[in-house]
Amino acid sequence: MTVLGGRAGAGEGAGGGVIARFWDIDAGRLLVGGVDVRDLERETLFEHVAFVFQDNFLFSGSVAENIAMGRPDASPAEIEAAARAAQAHDFILALPDGYATVLREGGKDLSGGQRQRLTIARAVLMNRPILVLDEATAATDPENERAVGAALAALMRGRTVIMVAHRLASIRHADQILVLDRGRLAECGTHDTLVAAGGLYAQLWNNHQRARRWTLGDQAS
Repeated sequence: MTVLGGRAGAGEGAGGGVIARFWDIDAGRLLVGGVDVRDLERETLFEHVAFVFQDNFLFSGSVAENIAMGRPDASPAEIEAAARAAQAHDFILALPDGYATVLREGGKDLSGGQRQRLTIARAVLMNRPILVLDEATAATDPENERAVGAALAALMRGRTVIMVAHRLASIRHADQILVLDRGRLAECGTHDTLVAAGGLYAQLWNNHQRARRWTLGDQAS
């Protein structure tokens, strides 16, 4: 797993959009499988890459139709298997009509974590070899965080994963971390090597650790 990280606004958030070709870069290259993404038709790109974004896209249609958006020929059994892998099956069964429940535009009927698990189920069903997670846990409510984490772990297994993330606790086990600063690559390495280097990542990690230890008592003193 490769992670793009850095201070908020450092430019890592644009990475997922560039890979998806929502916009193209003006300088440098971004390669997927050794090929510049600008040389790929979007249809070809989406045949090899699945995306899970912070802002989930759910349309007005049934739960099953939303999961099968990238695989409209999927069978009910395949849709259910994807939902189970995404930790979504149980809450789907609790909906008024189960998988046939019609959602409002944007999935407003569901919590943030439930919407995220449906988009993860969609990515599971698509079964692409490359997975891009763009702040995929940022909108997750605490109640659903563990379920979303388990769903993402199942989805990432056996795939090439590129993750855009600000939450350092979720990326420390990455194979490599690309640290961006003001739109440029500042550092690259594993969590341990970057912390030992004492640079920007180490500063961000130390701030993260201090924030975890902060209590109201500290403020009062």
